[in-house]
Amino acid sequence: MAFAVKVVNYQRNRMLNICDVDLVGRTLVEGDLTMNLTQSYFAEKIVEEKEAEQLLRNSSIINMAGEKTIALSVKIGVGSLKGIKKIDGVPLLLVFKF
Repeated sequence: MAFAVKVVNYQRNRMLNICDVDLVGRTLVEGDLTMNLTQSYFAEKIVEEKEAEQLLRNSSIINMAGEKTIALSVKIGVGSLKGIKKIDGVPLLLVFKF
């Protein structure tokens, strides 16, 4: 299983943008809200599940999109089902670990 990721060092924290690889390039629209899942924000590189797990565990700010990505984060105890929001049917989750 592949994931699109981008890692950014932000104010002494590692920020991870990660999504299901098939969502890259998609524009989500719901009402007045539009969200672009761009390659420049989410897809610096494509990684397999093991590397995605490591990145999820070792990042303090995580922006996630997609069923597979969020399922992986919940499975390893990083994400929570309680925080999931959906836009245009796509689940999104933000995690802050401080």
